[in-house]
Amino acid sequence: MSRALSRLTAAAILLPVLLAGLAGCTGISYYAQSLDGHLDLLASRKSVEKLIDDPSQPSDLRAQMAAASEIRQYATDALGLPDNASYRSYVDTKRDYVTIAVFAAPEFSLQPLTWCFPVYGCVPYRGYFSKEAAISFATESREQGLDVYVSGITAYSTLGWFADPLLNTMFDRDEASLAGLVFHELAHQRVYVRDDTAFNEGFAVAVETTGVRKWLAETADAAAIRRYEAGRAREADFVTLLDEARKELWAVYSGPGTEAQKRADKAAAIERLRARYRRMRDGRWGGYRGFDAWFDTPINNAKLAASGVYNDLVPDFLRLFEACSGDYEAFYAAVARLGAVAANRRHDALRAADSCG
Repeated sequence: MSRALSRLTAAAILLPVLLAGLAGCTGISYYAQSLDGHLDLLASRKSVEKLIDDPSQPSDLRAQMAAASEIRQYATDALGLPDNASYRSYVDTKRDYVTIAVFAAPEFSLQPLTWCFPVYGCVPYRGYFSKEAAISFATESREQGLDVYVSGITAYSTLGWFADPLLNTMFDRDEASLAGLVFHELAHQRVYVRDDTAFNEGFAVAVETTGVRKWLAETADAAAIRRYEAGRAREADFVTLLDEARKELWAVYSGPGTEAQKRADKAAAIERLRARYRRMRDGRWGGYRGFDAWFDTPINNAKLAASGVYNDLVPDFLRLFEACSGDYEAFYAAVARLGAVAANRRHDALRAADSCG
């Protein structure tokens, strides 16, 4: 699975019951499982510094905590990200993911459904701590004729409302991956625009990418930098493949065909996507199979829409960062100004931005 799609709920919907009370059409049971799951995490937190200093702890854990502590400090010192208690504690969740995200979209549309919550606004997914609750909601959605995508999530943020901990799920790859997650989640605390997930995620991925590159250039050897850039190149190829498929499907869905014809054309477009991926994997990628799991499981509108939401604006934010000459404070100020633009003009304003001012 791609790194981008493994932490899609970077601004996860957590604890709205504490922040604004029960409201809207979302059921009490949803808020209850969210509250219970997060409180369990808060109760399990252990200080990173104490873990580092505790000789009774496993040496590999202490080494991980030491690396995480340095990355966390770098985020503030070099990237201008919030200096607070987030990611200065640690929780072992005893599982491979911390939450589960459920995305849904109509059978003939790539526009994901959204759900609205107090404080955080509207987002194109529902996040669950409870696997059973997530599966139940996914099943209900499929029974309504919707395309559904369910994904395990390795990291989340409460946008600074609480001291979010590091999680064991964030250490499943190398230190560059850990740094990217920390930078990404802290970026959400620096700038967050209600009701605009594509804007928030594009910004956070830009901070993540530029931040990791800066961190690697200052701390890593050439081999680590090459590995990271090779991974980024594959991610870009992956996103391009999905963009091509989405364009094909938009043409199908907006065309004059019957539902039966559109259904057949949809299936054919998805199979062409798989074929293009196999050619990419066996050719340009030299047999790298890290994305096989994504392509071997069902592909539908919800799965493709999730990629678009989290990747479409990244090039525009990276271009803006360059226009700001790599100055993070200037970049954050420019992003905040764009965030204040009316929602119906915000993305166009970002795409048109040719200077940092």
